[in-house]
Amino acid sequence: MAMPRRIRRPSLPPPIPQRVVASAAPAPLTPRSVAREFAARLTHGASLRCDGALAARPARLLDLGYVPRYRIDLFDTTYYLSGARQNEDLRFFVGYVASPGPRAHVYARIFYKDVSLIWRAASHFARSAEENWIGKGDSRVIRAGRDHLEVSHESTTDLPLELQDSFERINRATKLVRYDPDAVERVLRHAPDHRIQAYASFTAPRRRARANPANLVNGGRPVATFARPGDPRSLRFARGFAPDFARGVLEQTVFESSLYGGPVRRFRILSRNRRIQYLFMAAPRHVWIVPPQATTTELSSFGVRTVDVPVDDDLCVPGWEYHGAADDLDQIPHGFAGERHPKDPSRSDASPWLERLPVIRDFRRIVLRERRSQ
Repeated sequence: MAMPRRIRRPSLPPPIPQRVVASAAPAPLTPRSVAREFAARLTHGASLRCDGALAARPARLLDLGYVPRYRIDLFDTTYYLSGARQNEDLRFFVGYVASPGPRAHVYARIFYKDVSLIWRAASHFARSAEENWIGKGDSRVIRAGRDHLEVSHESTTDLPLELQDSFERINRATKLVRYDPDAVERVLRHAPDHRIQAYASFTAPRRRARANPANLVNGGRPVATFARPGDPRSLRFARGFAPDFARGVLEQTVFESSLYGGPVRRFRILSRNRRIQYLFMAAPRHVWIVPPQATTTELSSFGVRTVDVPVDDDLCVPGWEYHGAADDLDQIPHGFAGERHPKDPSRSDASPWLERLPVIRDFRRIVLRERRSQ
């Protein structure tokens, strides 16, 4: 009689730990000290990796001047940044993401400030006679009329909220910004024009994290939805996931923005159940919400979280947003676009939508302590 065979099921990845921490600060080291530390890491067995044109010779990055000058630590990951650079499209850093351990890999990456005022890690790029764009991570399929379109899931490239202030402080302190049209091609993988989704180096850690249902925020369901599409007053939060304006405000920072005409204050705020965190941006005229993030501690080789917080996109419309594009993918809900930006006519004022969101009104009333007619 044949013995029954035991079928071995693939083991699930472990649940990702969660931790609420203060925002990271740049290490109090001189640029020379950071460079020496980085060189010692490589000397003692760490392997430098690069996805771009210098993939076969990543050490050339250091010879070409991309030597780290700043260090930031978050959880068990270290970020090294070289000096600030600029090309025709981006203000960016060539940086490196290092995981713990003397023989761990160190990955060269491009960190840039998006027009939404959030620092991101670019995933790949396309450049040809017809296209010139920076890859924004994973992709998803959305419905546009009768069609289904693959689009970038941009928030997957957002650096942790705990790092945003450090990157901004380093950026603001930089006195010399070098023009550098070659860094992106040297560091990032060159994709064909039609490829929107990032490569496996970016997407595989995200797939692995999702393989364990315990890692899914709200079971993978959106934590914020609209009961009636196109109606800002119908916003609903899943139980426990609304921002805690009374006891969840962790910190406040400020920076200047020419796009928004003055100081922009950032408030990092926990949800009521402490599972996720929000970043509220308060400019002289606008208040908006950056896509929320989990409080998980796992970071990929791109320095971004591997776990998403699903929300309806209309919760996170920036104060000035693209509108009236030829491809009809307007990013302000229909009927709520205000005046054009005086210096960037591709953007319109999203305040007519934002100021009708109950969560924005509550934020103004409770956190900013404003008195406005309802």
